Amino acid sequence: MIATLNRPPFADVRIRDPRRLPLAPAERQTAPVDVYRQGEDLVARFDLPGIDPADDVTVEVEGRQLVVRGERTDHRDEDAEGRRFSEVRYGEFRRVVPLRKAVDGTAVTASYDAGVLTVTVAGVFAGTTPQRIEVTTA
Repeated sequence: MIATLNRPPFADVRIRDPRRLPLAPAERQTAPVDVYRQGEDLVARFDLPGIDPADDVTVEVEGRQLVVRGERTDHRDEDAEGRRFSEVRYGEFRRVVPLRKAVDGTAVTASYDAGVLTVTVAGVFAGTTPQRIEVTTA
């Protein structure tokens, strides 16, 4: 009984960090992306090596979001002998890039080269050139 008196009052309570909660299956896989501004256009470059862009990737505009989704499948033979070590993630992926304003689908172009999907959304930043405001002193 004395041993339990020396313990902190909440020693048996485990507090879970919400950042470490397991993710839902649809949220586990995302495509790595670099997003940047090029003039008035938004450019998003997705690393998608080993994917057939014609069959495995879909690029869509949903309101004010650019949505890239697809699936990376493993085409290797399952009956291969020996050990298998893989850091490549297979399965469905989805990535959403928010846009400053809603755009028409005709403003979006996509190309795939050397494992990189480059999506350009034309005119997203049109009319948003920063204007310098002079600060006056009293």
